[in-house]
Amino acid sequence: MRPELEATAERVFVALADPSRRSVLAALAAHGPATATDLADRLPITRQAIAKHLALLADTGLVIAEPGERRRVRYRLDSAPMQVAQQFLAAMARDWDRPFEALRNYLDG
Repeated sequence: MRPELEATAERVFVALADPSRRSVLAALAAHGPATATDLADRLPITRQAIAKHLALLADTGLVIAEPGERRRVRYRLDSAPMQVAQQFLAAMARDWDRPFEALRNYLDG
């Protein structure tokens, strides 16, 4: 995998490592675009903490900030970085499967 794609996958994994960020992403997936205030109303996380998580998620590319009415920013999911991470995992799985298949063939042979 190309280095820039590997770096994207790494940022996604770091972002997903935190349960609060996973909760924010799950809320956006379930309810669609939302502001930090909307998310704070739905989750047991302070608005300030949500804002920090959203900033990291935006840096990772997992959410996109869209200006709204009265300077309110709405966040929506972007699946492109997640797809890169999935491709990284699929490539890794293929790399692991080959040696195991060779070993199985050797042991069965």
